[in-house]
Amino acid sequence: MYKPSDESSQTNLFTSGVSLFSGKSLNLYQDNHAWHNQFRRYVTMRIDEGLFECLYSSGKGTPNASIRVLIGMMILKEAEGLSDQKIFESCRFNMLTRSALGLFNADDPVPTESTYYLFRKKVREYAEVENENLFDTVFASITKKQSLEFDVSGKRIRMDSKLMGSNIAWLSRYELVHETLRMFYRKIEKTELLDCKTKEQLEEVLKFKGDKVVYTSSSSELKTKLHQLGVLISNILPLFSSSKSICYLTLKRVFHEQFKMNEEKLVVPRNKEEISAKSVQSPHDTDSDFRNKDGNKVKGYSINVTESCDDDKELNLIGAVSVKKVTSSDVDFFQEGVLQSEEVFVDKVANIHADGAYHSPGNQKFCSDNEIDLHLHAIQGAKGRYQLSFSEKGDLLVFDKETNAFMDVVKTKGKDSVDKWRIKTEKGYRYFTQKEIETCIVRQKIEETPTEILQKRNNVEATVFQLGYHYPNAKSRYRGLIKHQMWANMRCLWVNFVRVLKFTSGKPLNLCVFCNYLRKDLFDKLIIAFKTFLSKELDVIFLIS
Repeated sequence: MYKPSDESSQTNLFTSGVSLFSGKSLNLYQDNHAWHNQFRRYVTMRIDEGLFECLYSSGKGTPNASIRVLIGMMILKEAEGLSDQKIFESCRFNMLTRSALGLFNADDPVPTESTYYLFRKKVREYAEVENENLFDTVFASITKKQSLEFDVSGKRIRMDSKLMGSNIAWLSRYELVHETLRMFYRKIEKTELLDCKTKEQLEEVLKFKGDKVVYTSSSSELKTKLHQLGVLISNILPLFSSSKSICYLTLKRVFHEQFKMNEEKLVVPRNKEEISAKSVQSPHDTDSDFRNKDGNKVKGYSINVTESCDDDKELNLIGAVSVKKVTSSDVDFFQEGVLQSEEVFVDKVANIHADGAYHSPGNQKFCSDNEIDLHLHAIQGAKGRYQLSFSEKGDLLVFDKETNAFMDVVKTKGKDSVDKWRIKTEKGYRYFTQKEIETCIVRQKIEETPTEILQKRNNVEATVFQLGYHYPNAKSRYRGLIKHQMWANMRCLWVNFVRVLKFTSGKPLNLCVFCNYLRKDLFDKLIIAFKTFLSKELDVIFLIS
């Protein structure tokens, strides 16, 4: 049953932090600029619990634990890169952590581990069914409130991406098929659909782990064993064709990706060249793809960060973070990042700073249609020999940078009546397409852009570094696309909070906050005086008795 948390918690006379601390410790605990008080104000209390009502039943039953506390715990966990055990330990015994979550009393209950894991499971399952990650919505909601309060414009934004490996082992081809079959057999070994002979074959093949088989077998032996696995799987799959279990669907997918039927209708392994980078890399994380980027081999995901970089603003925030499979290019993140940022920041985006990986005709048109200036740091590919531009009359001008002369240009029609332009060279004819012309014009625009404008993109690399700070080897502790998106949201919420904390720490308190602080301070001093008086009276009574 869904039940919203109370906006404020009543302090206990004997177990609150105010009662437990004194002197300098008390002053530090009550400091409005201290991180725990600021975190509670700008993050914990701004979590809209109503967004998660859809995860709970509307009838009678046991009410849910505080959603604010649960999400706050997840943010603090990613803030320090803690294990689940350590974050629960901190939430139970660290008064600053408890204060950050709105747990002012030492005896205020902390959600149990089972509640914590069940909540994450519900969010993940909801995202799978409804295609909506509620943590995305929470991130946007909190960041929008921060942007409105501190007037973060967002007219100028920048973006960059990072590759992140999934928490999976690197498997050889044989190990992948072997492990997938092993996981499936563990689920169905007690079924009656398998005959005794097939069970014996499976148990014989799976009695050793895949890595041990690879280690003790020669290359030719592995090829034979891989072929035997394919034949065995092809005999098993039809028996469970009606199954919708994840293990069965994974085994079926791996089989079709790794094997095929030859002309004689026999199962044979596919050639390596036939296997896509989007094929299953591990049965433990079927979302992760493979990518080799300039020698950096990654099995996992690509994470894109979009943040504000306004000239006249001291505070800039991350406005959007998106996670896709690692085979996704930076081009795929561009328009999504812009639209998400505009929903969070105060103003419409007018300038974008990015590197050449975000360049595409589609993104250029998107910027043109929305009156956005796109400042690219560079464009992928080598510079061409010819400089292309259009005259005032709309004619193409081709300048040869080697001969320092303009070339004669003839406009022609290519396939499907597509316009092309032709010049005559010493080796024959050279044709230019509209795409090549636009790319050349963009290159010229980059060369003419002042250095100070191009350098505005550089700081986003520091943001990307902070995002993956606790994973220096670029390999996370999570598996699955949804879990990585949840992690990215929590981590970016913390990065934004640290920026807000630094921005507000040097500002004097306004009059209302100062008056509230005085009232709270007087009330706290009254409690301490009453405690002192009560303890002395109890001591006197004890001595008399």
